[in-house]
Amino acid sequence: MTETATFGAGCFWGVEAVFRQLAGVTATRVGYMGGDVEEPSYEQVCTDRTGHAEVVEVQFDPARITYDALLTVFWENHDPTTRNRQGDDVGSQYRSAIFCHTPAQRAIAERSRAAIDRSGRFAGPVVTEVVGAGPFYPAEEYHQRYLEKRGLASCHIA
Repeated sequence: MTETATFGAGCFWGVEAVFRQLAGVTATRVGYMGGDVEEPSYEQVCTDRTGHAEVVEVQFDPARITYDALLTVFWENHDPTTRNRQGDDVGSQYRSAIFCHTPAQRAIAERSRAAIDRSGRFAGPVVTEVVGAGPFYPAEEYHQRYLEKRGLASCHIA
């Protein structure tokens, strides 16, 4: 039996590539979550007016990888202290967000966010939002496994 986790950590191409490599992750999809437009297109999301974040939906086997372990990878692969920005990518679609599918995920995510904020690892405060998961809208097919389709192993997202 698999579970679902959804993360926003900047441009979804690199985020998806990182999660796809993990043992225990059975599938990933990139898409949009957290906005107020149904079935948004990439072009709409890029206007920064839909409220959606670029996200990666991760299907995982909790017997092989824990939600805590996924959160560790999430924290290690982006800057959770920049509001609506990752590197050169600017806009609310690039925000740091954990979209929780269960009350247990929310509790774990909030505890993890507090711990990473207290850790002193980052110079500024962690601004990652922890919110309930809403509708997931898959991105267009050309975005799915984007780097893999182009023979690239990863892109810089941290």
